[in-house]
Formats: sequence, C-alpha cells, structure tokens
Amino acid sequence: MRWKLLRRRLTISAPRMKVRTAMPWPLRWAVIAIVLGFCGAISLWAFELGKSLAGLDTRAKEELVQLRSEVERLRDERDKVQSVLNTSGSLLTTERAAQSRLTAQVRQLEAENRGLRDDLAFFEKLMPVNANEAVAIRALQAEMLAGSQLKWQVLVIQHARNAPEFRGKLLLSLGGTLDGKPWSMDLPDGARDLRFRQYGRLEGMVDLPSQAVVKNVSARVVDGTSTRAVQSIQLGT
Repeated sequence: MRWKLLRRRLTISAPRMKVRTAMPWPLRWAVIAIVLGFCGAISLWAFELGKSLAGLDTRAKEELVQLRSEVERLRDERDKVQSVLNTSGSLLTTERAAQSRLTAQVRQLEAENRGLRDDLAFFEKLMPVNANEAVAIRALQAEMLAGSQLKWQVLVIQHARNAPEFRGKLLLSLGGTLDGKPWSMDLPDGARDLRFRQYGRLEGMVDLPSQAVVKNVSARVVDGTSTRAVQSIQLGT
C-alpha cells in the first residue's frame, strides 16, 4: 500500500499542484461588503419598482394626505368645541352671579314689604273710626341717653284715608330745671318741616346743658298760623 502511494507521487500520474497568491483579509472583507451592498441596493430598487408598478406607493400617499386632512378637521372641531365650552362656562358664571344678586334683592324687598305691612297695620289700629280731628299726634316719645343727650320721636297721622298731603311744621319744646331754676328750650334748629299724606314720623337728638333736668316734652303741629295738634309727656326725675 505504501509502495503504491510512493509510486504515484514519483510518477507522471501524481496530482497537479497550483500556486496562488493569498488575498489579504481586509481586502477580502471589503469586497464582500461591496457585494452585499450592491445586492441590497438591487433588492431595494426592485422592491420600490414593484410598489410603483402595483400602485401601492400612490395609494399610501393619498391615504397619508387624507389622514392629515382628517387630523386638521378634528383639530378645528376640537377648538370650536373648546371655545363653546369656555363661552358657556363664562355665561353660566355670569348667570349664577346675576341670580344671586336677584335673590338678595328679592329677599330685601320681601323684608321691606313685611315692614311696610306691619307699619300699616299698626297705624290702622291707631286711627279711630269716628274722629273729629283731621291731624293728630299719636306718639310722642323722649328718653335721656348717656351723658346730656335726649332722644325724641313724634308720629303724626291724618285720619282720612284719602286725605291730601299735609304740609306744616313741628315745634318741640323742653321744660325742666337748670341749676335748680326753671328752664325751657326749643329745638336748636327751630321748627322741623312736616310733610306727609297718611302719616309722618320725625325723630332727632338734642344736646342739653350739663346741669339741665328735663321734666316734660311738648310737641305742637302748626299749619301756617293755626295749631293743628298738641301733645305733652312727663319724664321721670
């Protein structure tokens, strides 16, 4: 067996040998990369050409344009809805504020109406059914306050329900003692104007001398030179 192998190598029938130059491995990798890149470019070109021939690229562009238009439309609708919501919120806030003001005004008017009804009922009780006097003083009140002040209040009424407006004056005088001697005084501002149709109410404050003692208060309603009503009250000492 060995003899046969040795004879084959030494005779003409031995296998031929070729001598080749070795290619450096960086150059080999560069060639491989260029080949692969060329193949990839051809594949991409073929893919794009296929899409173009099939009409896929055109449809994709049309769908993209439609989607962009739809997005813009939806944005416009959203902005409009947001604007309506903001306007509605402002109107609702304004309406609530106006409703609160109206509610407060209604409550105030109801309270004033109740007060007027109570005053009317009180004054109707004070009016006699058969009265001979057209004008009368129905309430004269006076009280001493802290210090040397006197608070007074006068209520004057007309008995007739549809009486014309009364125009006159109210005279108020105080009587008592000052330093143990008799003393009297009128209102510092003089007579007070009195104008009313059904009833008139006047009140005020009077500053007294430090040593004055008020014992009586007198009120008089005059119309020109004629006295229409007089009333006096006594104060406790």
